[in-house]
Amino acid sequence: MKAVTAFTQNKSELILGFAGEQEEFYIRALLSPQFSALSFPSDFKRARANTMELLQPMQGQTVQEVVQHQNERSFYLKLTADFILLFKLFGNRSNIILYQHEAPVELFRKKLGADADLAPLHMHRPLRQNYEAFAMHHGDLRKVYPTFGDLPALYLAQQQYEEQTLEQKWELVQSMLEMLESPDIYYIIRLNDKLRLSLLPLGEVVYTYTEPLEALNAYTRLYLSETGYERQYTQAKQQLERKLHVTQTVLEQSEAKLHQLKHDRSYSQTADVLMANLTNIPPRATEVELYDFYTDQTRTYKLKQNETPQKFAERLYRKAKNQHVEVKQLEEKVERKLEEVIILEDALQALSEADDYKKLKLYLKTYTSLLTTKQQAQQEAPFRLFETEGFKILVGKSAKNNDELTQRHSYKEDLWLHAKDVSGSHVIIKHQAGKTIPTSVLEKAAQLAAYYSKRKADSLCPVLYTPKKWVRKPKGAAPGAVVVEREKVILVKPDNPFEKNR
Repeated sequence: MKAVTAFTQNKSELILGFAGEQEEFYIRALLSPQFSALSFPSDFKRARANTMELLQPMQGQTVQEVVQHQNERSFYLKLTADFILLFKLFGNRSNIILYQHEAPVELFRKKLGADADLAPLHMHRPLRQNYEAFAMHHGDLRKVYPTFGDLPALYLAQQQYEEQTLEQKWELVQSMLEMLESPDIYYIIRLNDKLRLSLLPLGEVVYTYTEPLEALNAYTRLYLSETGYERQYTQAKQQLERKLHVTQTVLEQSEAKLHQLKHDRSYSQTADVLMANLTNIPPRATEVELYDFYTDQTRTYKLKQNETPQKFAERLYRKAKNQHVEVKQLEEKVERKLEEVIILEDALQALSEADDYKKLKLYLKTYTSLLTTKQQAQQEAPFRLFETEGFKILVGKSAKNNDELTQRHSYKEDLWLHAKDVSGSHVIIKHQAGKTIPTSVLEKAAQLAAYYSKRKADSLCPVLYTPKKWVRKPKGAAPGAVVVEREKVILVKPDNPFEKNR
């Protein structure tokens, strides 16, 4: 066959195409640091964009020979015009290198620059593997057969290899070599919870094949599907957990600062004490003890040596004017960070339910905005947040937001509320394990459901409530429309009980 194409569509995959008079042959080389494998698709649909042609000098050349290196995980294709295409399959350092006249022309993985020094015609490792060498090393497989991996060693261990005489060990090895060199069956197995391709029946046999290329194709497809799920799941979880940790840290710091501003001595009080004690403060003092008439105690005040007490007091009075602005900004920041915490916690909960690759792909598409690599690309919360007695109450902002709140930010044990028979906000009381929602919390949430509805002006409003698991959205229903089962009704006065506390 002739080499007719070589291209890549991502940095770890190389597609090689060969053509004969009436057939085509493709090699798909996946050479990533995490996984290296060859597979052989029957055809390959090349993308219209984001592809790059590689190894162009060898195109049009005919393959003359396939040479497997002795005792080495590599082989090469010998082509006309003195080209050699080396497949170096060394685990996470695998590569494909093109040579002409034994000089390197192109490396697929350019980061592995030392591969340019490889000499494909001299990579054979001739080893003495007769009985004399076997006996000289006392049957030590690693010294006689260094290319045996863990599977041959495990297979022999199951044959009680170590308990046998030297002659019996030799016979066991020769019998196994026959299976390895001329296998009748190719196995996909699961061993120690990992999917493996094997020439020996070990662990849990998942699939068997009689054709090697078919086995390789199936193994690569299964492995990528399985580990792709695990890798993407772990990556998404780590990203969300990292963002949640950062958000919680900022929230705690903001809450501490807010508490300090609200409850510690204000700037104006400190300034008042300084102005009342000007005659008691020595010139250029950096620290002074003064009587604080606000607390009826003596306390220590720190001053600046190059600043008079009057100037310091003036600066504190200016700060006091801005303090209420800082408090308001911090209150808004705390509320925003609380919303972000809920969004991230709900995203992690939804991720835990994506238990197969199909669900995970849909999840990754749905939560793209949260899984950005930017430090904190947060979306606007689709709900208002209220807190009472340790419980969080979420109120949808619009019909579209109602859908997002109910479908993405609530779970089966949460309590769902809505004003009866009129349009209005969906309301969620977040469930807490081991805790029953107090009647006072339920009433406040119901008041919010009534307040953010068409019954806002009524003197009394019936509000239905039920666990979220009994709320479903029919296919094709309008935004915010749901079907509710097993609901109960509570009668309340429409009100926002939290406005009085703000």
